Amino acid sequence: MPEPIVSETVPTCGELEHTPCPDNEKDEESSLDITYSEKEGGLPQEADAGSDSQRGDEENKGNPSELSPAKDSAKWPRMTKESLKKICRDMKLYSTPYLNDVLYLHFKGFTKIENIEEYTGLRCLWLENNGISRIENLENNTELRSLFLHHNLLKKIENLDRLINLDTLNLKHNFISQISGLGCLPKLTNLQISHNHLTETEDIRHLVSCCSLSVVDLSHNRLYDSSIVDVFEEMKELRVVYLMGNPALRTIQDYRRIMTVRVKRLTYLDERPVFPKDRACAEAWARGGREEERAERDRWNPNGKETNRGQREFDRFAEDAHQTICGR
Repeated sequence: MPEPIVSETVPTCGELEHTPCPDNEKDEESSLDITYSEKEGGLPQEADAGSDSQRGDEENKGNPSELSPAKDSAKWPRMTKESLKKICRDMKLYSTPYLNDVLYLHFKGFTKIENIEEYTGLRCLWLENNGISRIENLENNTELRSLFLHHNLLKKIENLDRLINLDTLNLKHNFISQISGLGCLPKLTNLQISHNHLTETEDIRHLVSCCSLSVVDLSHNRLYDSSIVDVFEEMKELRVVYLMGNPALRTIQDYRRIMTVRVKRLTYLDERPVFPKDRACAEAWARGGREEERAERDRWNPNGKETNRGQREFDRFAEDAHQTICGR
């Protein structure tokens, strides 16, 4: 039998206008309205607020100076008492702070020297290759002999007046533009300050007040004035000087002879020793020019018979200079 045909009542236009829409259809219509309003340029109020906050975050990312101090400091490790004790355990040092005479804090990412006042027995402190921008909080470490601060962000030498036993100070690869604050260190003999921003003679004038300083590394700075020799001449204990990589070396005529004659106790200059023969020849040159220098050289080496003696002198002075530079 054929199936019965069910008649469907088709609503009229009037009925369609008064028929309520289901909830899901309302959502679709509202989404269509939002989409249409976006095309017209008018965003809902909630979307505007969200986009503004997101835009602000992106701007802050592009400008680190606007970040909050708490967030900025949280990015870097702190030199806390707990972290120092952990480092001591890892390095197999003493857990009691004052018993340690050496502390290895290099390559840790520290930005500030702090919380080491209990380490009163320290004689050697390694702080190189961090992000330290200021020398501070070392008042209690009066037994320090060696302080290594190379490869940091230092711009000034300061707060060292309590370190009266300090013998070696390494400040290589920083941003120091003037030497200061070292006259209060009566036992300082070795200063490494290469690869900094020293430019004029006045920037190194303070070295004269360092009465015990015998080894100075000023290489690869920006010193351009030939009058820097005057400073070295006044340093009575100076024996080893490194100046290579400075523009001044191109302006000082007969640089090596001048330095040898004027710095009376100089034994090592720019990776080369100054032998007694070199000093005698340089002083002869200062007295009578190249002719006098040639005659003095002949007196030291008649017919080449002093060759072995010169080699022995070279070996002896090279060994002495090596021990001096390496801190004995």
